[in-house]
Amino acid sequence: MKRQGDNLEHRGKRLSTRASLLLVVVAAVTLEATALIQFYFSQKGIKEEATMRAQSQLAVTKGKIMDIVNQTEAGVRNSLWIAQWSLDYPDSLQSVCRRLVQDNPVVMGSTIALVPGYLPSRPLFAPYVFEGPDGLSYRSLATEEYDYPSQEWFTKPIELGEGYWSEPYIDEGGGEILMTTFSAPVHDASGRIAAVFTADISLEWLTEVVGGARIYPNAFSVMLSRTGQIMVSPAETLIMNRTVDEIAPQLDDSVSFKRLNRAMLSGDSGNMPIRYNGDKNHVYFAPVERTGWSMSTVIPYNDIFGRLRQLGALVMILQIIGLLMIIFILRSFNKNQDKYRALSEKKERMEGELHIARSIQMSMIPKVFPPFPERNDLDMSASIIPAKEVGGDLYDFYIRDEKLFFCIGDVSGKGVPASLVMAVTRSTFRTLSSHQDDPSLIVTMMNASLTEINDNCMFVTFFCGVLDLTDGRLRYCNAGHNPPMILLDTIWPLPIEANLPLGIVPGFQFKSQETALRPDSAIFLYTDGLTEAEDKDHNQFGEDRVEESLHGWKCSEQHLRNISERVFNFVGEAPQSDDLTMLFIHYLGKENPHRLILHNEIKQISRLEGWLEGIAEETGMDMQTTLNVNLALEEAVTNVILYAYPEGIHAPLFLTADVTPSLITFTLSDNGIPFDPTAAPEANINAPASERPIGGLGIHLVREIMDSVVYTFDDGKNILTMTKNI
Repeated sequence: MKRQGDNLEHRGKRLSTRASLLLVVVAAVTLEATALIQFYFSQKGIKEEATMRAQSQLAVTKGKIMDIVNQTEAGVRNSLWIAQWSLDYPDSLQSVCRRLVQDNPVVMGSTIALVPGYLPSRPLFAPYVFEGPDGLSYRSLATEEYDYPSQEWFTKPIELGEGYWSEPYIDEGGGEILMTTFSAPVHDASGRIAAVFTADISLEWLTEVVGGARIYPNAFSVMLSRTGQIMVSPAETLIMNRTVDEIAPQLDDSVSFKRLNRAMLSGDSGNMPIRYNGDKNHVYFAPVERTGWSMSTVIPYNDIFGRLRQLGALVMILQIIGLLMIIFILRSFNKNQDKYRALSEKKERMEGELHIARSIQMSMIPKVFPPFPERNDLDMSASIIPAKEVGGDLYDFYIRDEKLFFCIGDVSGKGVPASLVMAVTRSTFRTLSSHQDDPSLIVTMMNASLTEINDNCMFVTFFCGVLDLTDGRLRYCNAGHNPPMILLDTIWPLPIEANLPLGIVPGFQFKSQETALRPDSAIFLYTDGLTEAEDKDHNQFGEDRVEESLHGWKCSEQHLRNISERVFNFVGEAPQSDDLTMLFIHYLGKENPHRLILHNEIKQISRLEGWLEGIAEETGMDMQTTLNVNLALEEAVTNVILYAYPEGIHAPLFLTADVTPSLITFTLSDNGIPFDPTAAPEANINAPASERPIGGLGIHLVREIMDSVVYTFDDGKNILTMTKNI
């Protein structure tokens, strides 16, 4: 058997080792998958950021270019009307050009070139004004060496019938600078194109504007003309000397370069990858409207993703370290798994035992409400909410010899020790009070019993009361507990002798006190878990809020529910710091032949008939009147039972009869939802049943039978007063 057990243990260890190896593999795969996913989304995000930055740079660059383009075009168009007017005075055309150059700093030269043959006296005429070394200079472009009618800047605007930007060119003999010309047709009064009005601008600024803005360290910009000529490039020897198509065959990725060139020359915008000088790059491009130019930003992949790759390498190192740590943890786990399993089993066993202990503890206290449904002189409710699985609060009550014995207590500390002391305290109370009516003697003997077994120096704050249900006499003894609240016309704390808590001083003589409860008064008992309930800022609920929560007459169950909701709303998300226990005793008083106490249950209606028969016999009321009054009272009471309280709430309602020789005044009161039945409209009993609204007949019967019906709402009570003349 021992060998078999060893084999099973060995097999279990092998399975555990295999499981550990499998876990390491799964962890490695998971880490790698996680890293790949993170790398993918990081790369995607970085690429999107690069795209946004590139597009933003292109937009800013285009804006700067368009400022100069718009300024140049505006200068020419604003002067067209002057050029049109000056067609009849050719010699004044030079002044128009001079004014354009003077008023527009970006314009270096201007001409108004007449269409050949437009003026027979001047077959060719093109005065040109330009910025010379010594200021504005003049010369004629109508020379044999310069055939202006064949130039692009002249033919294109006539062909298109609108403004045109010429292909950039090197101004040979004029500073060898890169220039371009904007030209627009000039129409005469009859609408015929008579001349072409031009403005020459230098493009020296273009290299600085396009190539100067670098969003990444190794990024560079390239700009193409409408024919594919390179206007801006980091390689100055290519500017206006080569096209992309000419240099593409010499590059690594000629196909991609040609595709990029076609897209840019077509006026498209977008981005595409390309390989240049052995490195992968990303090109973002966009057109410059009206000029036919296209600009691009080339960003090396290493500039975009270099840091991400470094981070990826760091992540890989951390993953390896993480795997090594997992292996180390798994080895440690395998060595200690038996210990952890034993601890887990012990914890589960303790939780199970605590659950059983809670069930036993809760079974020791009354928890069915109303506790005495056969009695009409009491309305009681109680609740206990431990801060932990088990707690040290207690309450108890029972009736013996027409006396209600009740108590509430709070054991110092929490958890299992407090719950054990709570169980002993409750059992001791039941045992001693079963043959003793004096609260002070009960408490004194409980103190003697608890001090004998109090090795852990725990104590119990305790309140014990004995209420004589026949006359409302209340005798009580307090042992260091919170004073209960008395509810009648006002709310006040019950006067108490503080005394010492139970279990501290053996032989301590506890003092008993006495008061009288009037019918329809109440006593509210609680532990300090109510007043000391704290919110997240450590503010306490306090006695003032307790008293405020008790205002307005309600049934005992409603009182406790209302206070509980207020406490929980006040505490919010803060953890419960102490056990919370409440006991509410509503003393309704002994039976009175002129007073009937009903519970809000429909079966209670049957009690009306016998009660009213006694009053009818006393007053000599005839049978028909008695039947009618009984019907009216049934309707009024049914309305309260069905609608005064929310569903599931157990509460009393009170019916009294004030008898005089000539009339009886019935008063029906309840603590439910405010509702005035006399405010209901008169029922139309003559209308067909299908046209009558639901309800209303009950109050109609009450009005018809009774001689007077009056509703008031006073001190939280609905009061319906019905008078019948006899």
